[in-house]
Amino acid sequence: MRILILTHRAPFPQNGGYPIVVGNTIKGLVGLGHEVTLLSLNVKKHSTQYERDALLDKISYTEYDIDTRVTMVEAVSNLFTNNSYNIEKYYNAGFEKLLFRNLVDNEYDIIQLEGIFVAPYLNIIRKNSKAKIIFRAHNIEHQVWEKLAQQKSDPFKKWYLKLLAKRIKNYELSLLNSFDGIVAFTGQDKQSLVSFGARTPITVLPIGVDLSLYKPNFNKTDFSSLFFLGSLDWLPNREGVEWFMDNFHKEITDGDLKGKLYVAGHNIPEEYDEYEVLGKVFIHGEVDDALEFVNSKGIMIVPLLSGGGMRVKIVEGMAMQKCIISTSLGAEGINIADGQNIIIANNVDEFHEALIKCLSDEYHCRHIGENARKLVEEQHDVNIITPKLVDFYETVLK
Repeated sequence: MRILILTHRAPFPQNGGYPIVVGNTIKGLVGLGHEVTLLSLNVKKHSTQYERDALLDKISYTEYDIDTRVTMVEAVSNLFTNNSYNIEKYYNAGFEKLLFRNLVDNEYDIIQLEGIFVAPYLNIIRKNSKAKIIFRAHNIEHQVWEKLAQQKSDPFKKWYLKLLAKRIKNYELSLLNSFDGIVAFTGQDKQSLVSFGARTPITVLPIGVDLSLYKPNFNKTDFSSLFFLGSLDWLPNREGVEWFMDNFHKEITDGDLKGKLYVAGHNIPEEYDEYEVLGKVFIHGEVDDALEFVNSKGIMIVPLLSGGGMRVKIVEGMAMQKCIISTSLGAEGINIADGQNIIIANNVDEFHEALIKCLSDEYHCRHIGENARKLVEEQHDVNIITPKLVDFYETVLK
């Protein structure tokens, strides 16, 4: 098959959930002999120097720089429209011309839109291609904003986030039956899409990872350490980290939690430096080698209070045999068993109890991690997931 994939951010380097999912999908498709073209919007804040990925030599890849920053005037003006600037800011006339030329020059079997933020290009695709269009729902975007609104106590912030959620919802629901097929990561997301009126064929395919990259080495692991790894420009991650700090920072620095805490990821706010405490709490920027960082730490925390879809970092942590403490929402969509391959904690007391147990019992952590790895081997191997994706393409093409 000839497959065109559109993304709203460059998936190289593989330094976050979205790039990892896209990269593994492409790797799997290329490995099965399919011809892949990738067109990516490259948001300036994600631009970075990186070692060239070998996968680029196996695909046709074009990156187009855009600036999604919104001025205060634009933000205020948007309040008097019914449009969602969260979506609109990813529309770029130059990228649309690039896409148009690509569609005129090439004939594709499948065009896959990676998330809602590239949906503004749907019309130009329909007008210039006979390919079947697959939409991969990385989450139900408006539900992320609804949950963020629920967590806010400030009346204005709650109102504003509800407004954003409503506009995104209107946009999402208007598109549900505009695609030829939808791929959801979780059964919960599929149920939501169907309840909203989706009649388009939907399949559920969890996140797949290349297990050959995940090689835990316990000789380099400090089991008395906690860590969070994620993009801090994603609001649910910031909200979760700040909730954790509000409730456990003092316990770690001057209380009964006898361990060190590490927070890493890209776009960490400068004010997070205030959390640092010598020898106790460490705030990193983007780490050079994420898997080496994960391997060196003992217990992964995922204190998500809002969000949606499936958390790539949890799947990766499980692949690295990490003991993970997560909220139910953070682990949504993964076939977990609380106390066997993960620990679920949904409030301060449950998190505290889990932290005490894990920091004092290395054997318990190892046991949880071993079972987590087995789960990933059985259900998240990209070599198992990708053929199922191709099977779905073929049913849509019939």
